[in-house]
Amino acid sequence: LESYSAHFNLPVRTGTKVDGLSREGNSYCVAAGEKHFQAEHVVIAMSNFQLPKRPNFSKELNPDILQIHSFDYRNQSQLKEGGVLVVGAGNSGAEVALESAKNNHRVWLSGRDVGHIPFNIESTMGKIILVRLVIRFLFHRVLTINTPIGRRARPKLISQGGPLIRIKPKQFVAAGIKRVPKVVGVRNGLPLLENNEAVDVKNVVWCTGFYPSFSWIDIQVFKDREPMQDRGIVKKEPGLYFTGLHFLYSLSSAMVHGTARDAEYIVKCIHKRLNRKANYVR
Repeated sequence: LESYSAHFNLPVRTGTKVDGLSREGNSYCVAAGEKHFQAEHVVIAMSNFQLPKRPNFSKELNPDILQIHSFDYRNQSQLKEGGVLVVGAGNSGAEVALESAKNNHRVWLSGRDVGHIPFNIESTMGKIILVRLVIRFLFHRVLTINTPIGRRARPKLISQGGPLIRIKPKQFVAAGIKRVPKVVGVRNGLPLLENNEAVDVKNVVWCTGFYPSFSWIDIQVFKDREPMQDRGIVKKEPGLYFTGLHFLYSLSSAMVHGTARDAEYIVKCIHKRLNRKANYVR
């Protein structure tokens, strides 16, 4: 990235947090602390995964229980000795649960079965199938907003996530991980499961997803926390664009190759808009 920036002499400003975006006449005002930038085009290139999500009842857990969200989790040294309850059985939760079990913790994994890719992705054949068939074809070409199957799958994939990619359910069994129902509350300071069982643990790892963080955008372009856009183009706000969002155009939109395609589409739209303006001026 540094070489790319240097090659094209891009005025990249690191360590600068944008904390405001508003419309001012025919341009946009981007605020970063005391600094302000004016622009006719603004591309918001950030993901949906910004603010850690955890249930309100987590505040009622016994203060002796260590709580950490996957956003802040780095390694096992952050956990106390004793049992670990991992809440959320998606890819992050599965990875944390297995790592905890390998470090001699008794582990409970709470959450629904999200399914899994039924082959070893680390084998030669698995890499060929995963990259060419799953990631490059299914995620990139089939599951898009332009296909009926993609439009049907999009709401569920956004709210619930996809299947386990690397881990198989049999690995939970082999590691001694206990699958348990959803965590629904607190009883006597302990996590309470949907089956009315309270789990006595020393650690709770919340792998419960994220909220998007667009509160700094003072422009009415959102509905149900999502920007109202078509392939990243905000039609009601000419010059405003989004990229990097989960399933912006396809299931691969949050992956490198999907983001590249989405970015190229947006750049072409900006280029056309600039050409129309130039022709109009002439």
